[in-house]
Amino acid sequence: MERTMLSRTAQRTIPRCSRAASSRADFLARQSAPARIAAASHQDKAYRKQQQLLRSILAIAIAGGVATLTQHYLNDGMLRVAHAEAPPKDEENALVFEASRKKAGLSKEENRDLISSQHHQVKRSWENPGVYAWGSNSGRVAAPDSTENVIKTPRRINFFDGMLLRDIKLDRNAGAAIDEKGNLLQWGTAYAPDTKSPATTLQGKDLVALSMSRDRVLALSRSGKVYSLPMSAEDQAAGIKPSESTWLPFWTTPSPVSYRLIAPKDLKSPEKVTSIDGGLEHALLLTSQGRVFSTASSSDSFPTRGQLGIPGLTFLTRPEGPYDQPHEITTLRGFSIAKIACGDYHSLALDRDGRVFSWGDNSSGQLGFDFNAESSIVDAPSLIPTQKLYSGTSQVPSITSIAAGGSNSYITVDATKVAAQTGRLLTEDEAKANRGLGRVTADTFAFGAGIYGGLGNSRWTHVQPSPIKIPSLSGLFEYDERTNTTVPIRLAHLSVGATHAAAVMRNITHTSASTDLTSSDDSTNWGADIVFWGGNEHYQLGTGRRNNMSSPTYLQPLDMEAEIKRAKRSTGGKEEHRFHITPRATAVLGDGRRVSVEQRVECGRGVTAVYSGT
Repeated sequence: MERTMLSRTAQRTIPRCSRAASSRADFLARQSAPARIAAASHQDKAYRKQQQLLRSILAIAIAGGVATLTQHYLNDGMLRVAHAEAPPKDEENALVFEASRKKAGLSKEENRDLISSQHHQVKRSWENPGVYAWGSNSGRVAAPDSTENVIKTPRRINFFDGMLLRDIKLDRNAGAAIDEKGNLLQWGTAYAPDTKSPATTLQGKDLVALSMSRDRVLALSRSGKVYSLPMSAEDQAAGIKPSESTWLPFWTTPSPVSYRLIAPKDLKSPEKVTSIDGGLEHALLLTSQGRVFSTASSSDSFPTRGQLGIPGLTFLTRPEGPYDQPHEITTLRGFSIAKIACGDYHSLALDRDGRVFSWGDNSSGQLGFDFNAESSIVDAPSLIPTQKLYSGTSQVPSITSIAAGGSNSYITVDATKVAAQTGRLLTEDEAKANRGLGRVTADTFAFGAGIYGGLGNSRWTHVQPSPIKIPSLSGLFEYDERTNTTVPIRLAHLSVGATHAAAVMRNITHTSASTDLTSSDDSTNWGADIVFWGGNEHYQLGTGRRNNMSSPTYLQPLDMEAEIKRAKRSTGGKEEHRFHITPRATAVLGDGRRVSVEQRVECGRGVTAVYSGT
């Protein structure tokens, strides 16, 4: 067809060119000599161009004809009819669809395990609760029954198999935990040089939370009492043991271990201590009325870097009484404090209106203020100027949580989009900027030391005095199928050690697939994302490598041996999946108990643990 059309075009063009040549001769005959010469020259050029065009068209027509004839003979002289054909097979690049992992003869739950690694992880966290630890083991903390100096990847501590814990705190040489009954467990060489498993120390106090200083353990009871006891088993046995009441009326007996009560004065009934946190030498106590008290928490060193929040308070100027008596931080009166956090030598407090106060050591900028070489100590709570973080963005920030550890501080922010206030008609760009009013963006900021990667912003900064955003933990959204809306992804929890940190995301989770009788065979459970970053000298990040990480990173599943077995059953080979932490849910444990349980992470000083919490 193409060849025929080109030939006809050529045929129509030839007569037109002949007629043009005849007209040219008549025209030249009527002109004067100079005009005829000029006209002839002009017409010759035009004529040559027409001839060149003619030759080009003829060449194209001939080439098209040859191509058509060649294609005709290559296809056995038969004309092709246009129709839909299957694409040619490319064995190398062909798409291969994964075969179903379901296997005949298995139950719905067994097939769910094969389908999803996350479902498998959630299920195992319920069937086999316990503690996984990794990092430094020089003090027999990460693996009490091992002589290895480091534990490179998560490993179960056999002693805690099947146990639920209320809290856990870890140091390189000491570990402490509260069991399901509220009793204190301790281990590590700082507790006893020959320790090989945790031992129960303080019993019958219904403990709920812990804090560890350089050489003491502080424990908060459900009733609001704060107990301070030596870290060492030897000191617990040799120290003064308070008398305790017994089940017999008017009968007391000495406590099995030595401890001190840290009791704030002038608590108003029914005010009590509801939260504790501490550093290497100090601790903060938060009451149910939003008041904050500070206390010395170490036996061998009194706080000297302003971390108590009491201007002028030193060991020599302290009031009469015990060196570790609590002091109310009076400059915070009038602010209803909701949360407290402590680094090694600094403190943070967040009030219910979203304002953050900091005090103590600022040598790395961990207070959120510019570093002052003449004095790196701020001995009274000072307001961090967080409003300037969103200046010029049409967003209003509200601090939602705080965290601290070592020489680092962290804050999480809900930033709400508001209308730009200009006092005039908005330009087109300003009108576009006003779209999405009321939209909340969740961001995370870090400040302090970044030389080990603790800022989480992919940079290695010695001193960071102003809060800087962690990109991979900020501005995240996901689609909620239940509400058909896009929602921000916030942080559920931040745990900060001496040089490293972990963040648990509050992403949408699902834990009812196994109990929902209406769920499909393909419905599976999944947990919350968790990431780690910072110092890794002792393998405390759990990556199996020793390099520090300046940006949040995922880990492989905790129980890799079980994960590999699952993968071999489903695909015949090893799969790469990341660790998801199981959120709180009511589940049936391996021993048949039905309880409310969740997995939690705890970053200590060179050690990390994930445990089953009640």
